Amino acid sequence: MSVVRWAMIGCGSVAERKSGPAFYKAPGSALVAVMGRRHDAVRDYAARHGIERVYTDARALIADPEVDAVYIATPPDSHHAYSLMVAAAGKHCCVEKPMGLHFRQSQAMQQAFADAGLHLFVSYYRRSLPRFQQVRQWLQDGRIGEVRHLTWTLTKAPSPADRDGSANWRTDPRIAGGGYFVDLASHGLDLFQYLLGDIVEVAGFTARQAGLYAAEDAVTASWRFASGATGMGCWNFVADRREDRVELIGSLGRISFSVFDEHPVQLHGEHPQSLHIAHHEHIQWHHVLGMNAHIRGQSQHPATADQALKTDWVMDRILKRDSL
Repeated sequence: MSVVRWAMIGCGSVAERKSGPAFYKAPGSALVAVMGRRHDAVRDYAARHGIERVYTDARALIADPEVDAVYIATPPDSHHAYSLMVAAAGKHCCVEKPMGLHFRQSQAMQQAFADAGLHLFVSYYRRSLPRFQQVRQWLQDGRIGEVRHLTWTLTKAPSPADRDGSANWRTDPRIAGGGYFVDLASHGLDLFQYLLGDIVEVAGFTARQAGLYAAEDAVTASWRFASGATGMGCWNFVADRREDRVELIGSLGRISFSVFDEHPVQLHGEHPQSLHIAHHEHIQWHHVLGMNAHIRGQSQHPATADQALKTDWVMDRILKRDSL
């Protein structure tokens, strides 16, 4: 397969710059069709991005014989149904994160693709970003010795839309499976397991401190990695200001970085370093390259469904979701 021909379900804000263009700009990749429920909106997206075929019906797009793989760029409540359609059609798939509304739903998705001998990827693209590859290399080189502990603080102030009660699927548990914690913290919890190994024990507490929406707005958690290292997180979305800071404490030094912000990645120890590693214009660029190489059998991409399931397991325990 010299070119992987992708189709995309959903053409919202994530697909505008972060992901969509990577699927047709990356070498060996093409975006041949797009689907959206609103005909005018999907035609506008297709025209601006040079996509040939437009659909308003997901089944028709999935059945297109010129499509090899489908990218599901929709909110989490539709991931399960759409992905099972893709598996039944015998095609590979990438689904936006989080994978499903809860662990059991995601587990059914992963199993459907495994049974069909197909690849299911999840858009935990931070595993592929150069800045985090640098952090991983420092860890593998033993630059901070044995990892003892990880701490992540992520806070932000409520937006005007949060305050006035505007519709927002990210804070509607029926659509997102939770609130901003599920939408944002899932990226970090997945990344930490890529860097440090599986989380094997976890406990958490949640609150609705401001009561601006149905979902939780404050979460704290602590956990243990299989290696014996410990971790803790504080996520608060009704705080005074934005903060995004991770610190890895080792026996010989420390590493600090941000999950979302483009602050320098910093190595503190005998030979300190501070590196500014910018993101690609289309942040899922490396993720797309990795998926295409995986589909061709050229390499193993790290953002697969079996890995994403581990993050769902962690989030279910922190949120005490009923799926467990």
